[in-house]
Amino acid sequence: MICLAIESTAHTFSVALVNDKGKILSEIRDMYTSKETGIIPLEAATHHRNVRDELLKKCFDEAKINIKDIDIIAVAAGPGLPPCLLTGMELAKKLAHENKLPLIFVNHLIAHLEIGKLLTHTKDPVFILATGANTQIIAFESGKYRVFGETLDTGIGNALDKFGRAINLGFPAGPKIEELAKKGKYVDLGYVVKGMDLSFSGILTKAIDLFKRGVSKEDLCYSLQETYFSMLTEVTERAMAHVNKKEALLIGGVAANKRLIEMLNIMCKERKAKSFYVPLKYSGDQAAMIAYTGILQYKSNKKYYNNLKLNDIDINPNWRVEQVNITWL
Repeated sequence: MICLAIESTAHTFSVALVNDKGKILSEIRDMYTSKETGIIPLEAATHHRNVRDELLKKCFDEAKINIKDIDIIAVAAGPGLPPCLLTGMELAKKLAHENKLPLIFVNHLIAHLEIGKLLTHTKDPVFILATGANTQIIAFESGKYRVFGETLDTGIGNALDKFGRAINLGFPAGPKIEELAKKGKYVDLGYVVKGMDLSFSGILTKAIDLFKRGVSKEDLCYSLQETYFSMLTEVTERAMAHVNKKEALLIGGVAANKRLIEMLNIMCKERKAKSFYVPLKYSGDQAAMIAYTGILQYKSNKKYYNNLKLNDIDINPNWRVEQVNITWL
């Protein structure tokens, strides 16, 4: 079985082909960027529409197959930015209709979890989901993926990007902040953990204010990382103790940050647990994760998807992981 999948929840438009053994046959992506601002949804959607046909062709060319070899199509239906989500849904429905193929609608965040397990061979981890818009501590319990802690305001990736814009680093800012942090020293920015939840926005405001007062970029980048990542590590450790898990898996775009990986490694070693992180290529948004999750969903509930009408499928910009019925575990 081969799945063609489309990801377009935010800044990245991606197309992938994956088989039911979890082999990624091809994955092509193109990312909307801006030097002066974050994601402008309508501009990102225009970018996606401009590149989607070319990316689709490149994906098939790289895999050396064609649409007749495809068994199912999967698309990220949410959560995400509505204009961006629509660009992927439009193409997915068009291809499903023209080729009479089942269309599987996938939760973008669940897909991050599943590709993480596939690539790291973890069985039952506590997930640290650290993306632009989302920061959640998740584990599988009682038949569903459940959130045990999360941000109360902005996601950690967005917080870092907002700080990057404030100090003129452009978008995305995460890699540049990580590099500048290597030259910095600690400045107190506060620390906000409320039970199992985190709050990043007040710390961000203080960091921006200190920059305006003349504190160096290097010191603030270092301090922001140390503070945010310490908060995240604390909540992760508490979740692992609560649900008695022996694996921690870091996923999402912020999983590319080596300092966060280092902190989680230290914590897990002290707990005699194992820490894992998604390989850099698949830590951010991409369609391979949508394809693999689509295959899991379809194989566990073929009758439903074979009878599902395209008109009954829509985007869901605020779709939470707890709202997904996990039929494949």
